[in-house]
Amino acid sequence: MHIVQIDGETLTIEDVVKVAYNEARVVIPEKVKARVKACREFLEKFLEKGEVIYGVNTGFGALSDTKISRDELKQLQTNLIRSHAAGVGKPLSTEIVRATMLLRANTLAKGYSGIRLKTLETIVEMLNKGVHPIIPAKGSVGASGDLAPLSHMVLVLMGEGEAEYKGEIISGKEAMEKAGIKPVQLDFKEGIALNNGTQLMTAIAALNIHEAENLIEAAEIAAALTMEALLGVSDALEEKVHQVRPHAGQVITAKNMRELISGSKLVQTGKEAMAKIGRPHDPYSLRCTPQVLGAARDVVTYARKIVEVEINSATDNPLIFPEEGLCL
Repeated sequence: MHIVQIDGETLTIEDVVKVAYNEARVVIPEKVKARVKACREFLEKFLEKGEVIYGVNTGFGALSDTKISRDELKQLQTNLIRSHAAGVGKPLSTEIVRATMLLRANTLAKGYSGIRLKTLETIVEMLNKGVHPIIPAKGSVGASGDLAPLSHMVLVLMGEGEAEYKGEIISGKEAMEKAGIKPVQLDFKEGIALNNGTQLMTAIAALNIHEAENLIEAAEIAAALTMEALLGVSDALEEKVHQVRPHAGQVITAKNMRELISGSKLVQTGKEAMAKIGRPHDPYSLRCTPQVLGAARDVVTYARKIVEVEINSATDNPLIFPEEGLCL
């Protein structure tokens, strides 16, 4: 079985795919556990000093100027999740849900969210034991965060909502019981730390990038087969042609296609084609394959770069910086 370690810094799209599709086991390194504990301890001490911290001991949004008493802080976080679990539409696929859970756990593993370690460990335990919250497809507010989708995820963490477990959709409470997982009663800061982020949209983007890369490879194979079927001309794939117009994706696609047709007895040079069929090259639809698929490669490569930064980013509000003594 594959193992994916989360540290908030090094998660890749390949790791996301392993967890989403192949149910790889997720592990929290000891150094990450220590970091999460240290952040929580700092936040607890900060709060004991009577500091006012947005979303921790204040209301949210327009109610940010409303101070919340210490004995109501847990209820505040629970209410936040329940009030935002208002998504609609068909449930997202299990693969997208697993990817979302992984990304949220990875964000929390960075150690800037101020949650308790056991809360992070419970999300990981849900992943490893196959408890998958039912998350409606519609409800994200885009750049401001996947508040509704992530809240549906957290409901199950709390022993509420609905979940899929071993192919059956049941209550979140029952799913957690059957998996032998103790639900979490949210403490201060934890609700806003769990639902304030971009993990759903980023999960979908990561899986789409994986699929796009597979499609480009499939298109290159199809193009190579087409060249064979049509007795195509290989001159347009020559390395020198692409060295003088060195777009990265174009160079890669041309190289891949040269390897795919290597040894072919059907694909020919321009000189051979001229002698046999009276034309020195193929139509644009064939000979421009590297330029077309290469451009697609460049776009997907750029998207991959952005998404891999985002899957290793801290996105909740406020963020806790223990070493600097700051809550921002």
